[in-house]
Amino acid sequence: MKYLKFLAIGTLFGIVMAKSGAISWYRIQEMFHFQSFHMYGIIGSAVVLGVILTQVIKRRKLRDLSGHPIVIPDKKLSLWRYLLGGTIFGTGWALTGACPGPMFVLLGQGYLPLLVVIASAALGTFLYGLVKHKLPH
Repeated sequence: MKYLKFLAIGTLFGIVMAKSGAISWYRIQEMFHFQSFHMYGIIGSAVVLGVILTQVIKRRKLRDLSGHPIVIPDKKLSLWRYLLGGTIFGTGWALTGACPGPMFVLLGQGYLPLLVVIASAALGTFLYGLVKHKLPH
């Protein structure tokens, strides 16, 4: 019962992703070929909303559901880290046609080959966890 709200939010997120066309492989390919603004509009509005909500959390000193203050630490500026991570993420996104959130939405819509993509993403995350201490951060 405790996690029911997260299931509800995730379900709502999946519905919005599916209805907006953000999980469409064709839309994603259009974006990577610079043929359509649709995905850039969705991503851009998400970034703007994220910036606004982060500022609201910081300025109003909001608390989480347990009553603890929400602390958003500043990130170190490291150009190479973001370039390498973004390149790996973008390559995976372009090859599979799905980023992490939509992978599960597509699986829920019955696209079973996404099981391979999800398993590969989980394996990559596991491998990163094994070598994380050896990488510069």
